[in-house]
Amino acid sequence: MLKVEHITKKYRKTTAVNDVSFTLEDGTVNVLLGPNGAGKSTLFKSITGFLRYSGQITVDGILNKTPEARRLMGYIPELPALYPNLSIIEHMEFLARAYRLSDYKDRADALLDAFELRDKEKKFGDELSKGMQQKVNLCLGLLSDPKLIIMDEPMIGLDPHAIKKLKEIIEEERQKGKTVIVSTHIIDSIDMIWDRVLIMKDGSLYGDMTREQVENTGRSLEDIFFDITEGGER
Repeated sequence: MLKVEHITKKYRKTTAVNDVSFTLEDGTVNVLLGPNGAGKSTLFKSITGFLRYSGQITVDGILNKTPEARRLMGYIPELPALYPNLSIIEHMEFLARAYRLSDYKDRADALLDAFELRDKEKKFGDELSKGMQQKVNLCLGLLSDPKLIIMDEPMIGLDPHAIKKLKEIIEEERQKGKTVIVSTHIIDSIDMIWDRVLIMKDGSLYGDMTREQVENTGRSLEDIFFDITEGGER
């Protein structure tokens, strides 16, 4: 589904992502781990086509910056960016028009119900708490029923019930054959069903392991993570 080949992104003299390559398969949940500043968000913005970079990224065999590829992707950024004068439901209508979605209302209703936003759908963006904004952020990223779902720190600001619901949705999407990649720097937040873990440090990919490979080491993911990010293991 997603193929990332030798991606490098530099900001002047700073290399934010350094020659990163990996491939994600259909029907998998993938976790991108790394401390703050590891390059996770920059990598995600490169995948979605928001940044210029060297290398190549394809989604289902299609170059990621093409309209066809972008329609396959759903992106949940780390920080919600809502319009202050649009209501929740107007945000969803706006996105539906941008993606040219003709049959989206049932999915919109299901997402609003899942994240307990039904009674708040007429509230404007600047009237929402940070937690509610993050819920709307999730609804918008999932509205188009994307084949590739990219989530950057999606659980920040969510209450326990919303976190539980999000994990259920991630598993549902996995069962539908979707590809999900979730970035986080909080290992405890990923006690969900995941198939593969990618670990970044200083812009480089230091770890790429399946769940089975992690289990076969006899060590916890937390131990492996800290060995890589603090001990210099590669």
